[in-house]
Amino acid sequence: MEISKVTLEIFSKLEQQWLTQREGGRKTRVLSIDGGGTTGISSGAALIHLEHQIQLKTGNSDSRIVDFFDIIAGTGIGAFLAAMLNADNGNGRPLFTAKEAVRFVTDRHAELYKVKNVGVVHRRRRFSGKSMEKVLKEALTRDDGTVLTLKDTCKPLIVPCYDLNSSAPFVFSRADASESASYNFDLWKVCRATSADPSMLKPFQLTSIDGKTSCLAVDGGLVMNNPSAAAVTHVLHNKRDFPSLTGVEDLLVLSLGNGPLSNSPERKLSRGGYCRNQYVVGIVLDGVSETVDQILGNAFCWNHTDYIRIQANGYLNGGVGPKVEEVLMERGVESLPFGGKRLLTETNGERIESFVQRLVASGRSSLPPSPCKDAAVSQLVNGR
Repeated sequence: MEISKVTLEIFSKLEQQWLTQREGGRKTRVLSIDGGGTTGISSGAALIHLEHQIQLKTGNSDSRIVDFFDIIAGTGIGAFLAAMLNADNGNGRPLFTAKEAVRFVTDRHAELYKVKNVGVVHRRRRFSGKSMEKVLKEALTRDDGTVLTLKDTCKPLIVPCYDLNSSAPFVFSRADASESASYNFDLWKVCRATSADPSMLKPFQLTSIDGKTSCLAVDGGLVMNNPSAAAVTHVLHNKRDFPSLTGVEDLLVLSLGNGPLSNSPERKLSRGGYCRNQYVVGIVLDGVSETVDQILGNAFCWNHTDYIRIQANGYLNGGVGPKVEEVLMERGVESLPFGGKRLLTETNGERIESFVQRLVASGRSSLPPSPCKDAAVSQLVNGR
């Protein structure tokens, strides 16, 4: 049977409307912040610049990072920054601006990572878990004394750690916390769990709000120092919060690194040519981050502007890593799939500005509403 001309016209108009919506920038926006190190200098500088650019582009000094992203992920120090930017003050607004969050980490750094000596014969330097926990709890408690949980965030949050009980990665998420109290944890404990560097802190035992789920956590950076892939996988499978997603073509991802930890190649080796033990952890964390970067870069190769990685790479220019004021002036670096890196013509600051332009070019009203934390969500595969 021949399709009528009217029918063809109807289908043609529907197709054009669908294509217009697809090309209109209606993408799910993902922000990912690496772990690595204790200062968060690189990601902190990027976050401050990101929020400042959002305010400039919108002409609204009250605009916040969380207003323009649908999900935020973080590991280690990146998880603490992500939690502060995302924590709900009780009125649906974040507890901290980007400047306030970075300033808090900087001002309280000595308490967050308070060094103590342990052992009698062989003295070793370790961080004080109690001191870190006090600072984390202070930051993630409202003025009225409410201790925030995973459910108390403005937008979905993803934070990984490694669970010694199950010998597997464990990913904390607001989606799971909203589904069941058995996956809801105090937010400060989540940040403590993902920061439990086994070389400097004891594993951290934490239990869900209802006491049914426990985790003996060590540093999430050992398995997901760059949590971008975890965030992308989460949104692709969470159809209740992100029903319109069909693939990476529907995503806009900004991934913030915290600079390389393994230093220049010469310093990794001893005089005998062996790899120095103190650099092994740095190599692991850098390797995890760069592998994820390469995989995502390849997944977004059809449109590089949909995936932006901001990373401080001072040693590529012969230095030992940039200072705060140098991070944005440094030229961006792109990871090539199993082929090293190459310097880009744009600086990190310019790349963030271009990214923000895409976020706000059409105005907030044209962007899809971010998931509501009160909406029902479905559990992921294997209950998480």
